[in-house]
Amino acid sequence: MFKWFRQASIDPLSVSMAGAKLGDRVLVVGCGDARLIALLAAKAGLSGRACAVDESPERATEAARVALREGALVETSSSPPTALSFEAASFDLVVLRDALGRLESQLQMMVVQEASRVLRPGGRCMIIDTLAAAGMASLFSAKETPNSRADSGSTIELLKKQGFVAVRVLAERDGLRFVEAIKKNS
Repeated sequence: MFKWFRQASIDPLSVSMAGAKLGDRVLVVGCGDARLIALLAAKAGLSGRACAVDESPERATEAARVALREGALVETSSSPPTALSFEAASFDLVVLRDALGRLESQLQMMVVQEASRVLRPGGRCMIIDTLAAAGMASLFSAKETPNSRADSGSTIELLKKQGFVAVRVLAERDGLRFVEAIKKNS
């Protein structure tokens, strides 16, 4: 219509499901979805803190570039998800974005342990996995999904074994699975 009318900004599903709020300390492990990182950082705002980590320095750099373009402040770094360089209980929300799927079960456990270590008691862990295309869409999708090993049952068991409570699949929609867990209060 008229270019001076601004359309309402609707959060993508991943941002809404993550539930970041103003003032939250947010960590995203896996920088493959740079726009998600920027939007979560914008939700945390200047009174919060947003960090993103990826094994690939290129993906971490791209996430920082996208965040800057979107007007959000994000601290990005490159390190393995099994050895995060943050203090214990540093974050209110940890998002594992396609961080488990291609890993062997032992490494998956180590990633979840690290997420638990940096998460404050009562904090939330959100696992967002890309799902394989199903039905007719699978015929046209040549792209391999990063989460061929992570199904919802094994993800839930993995989180429970690490002491998380209220573990549940929130939704499977738009080719994504959202699993939420709460770190038990000590």
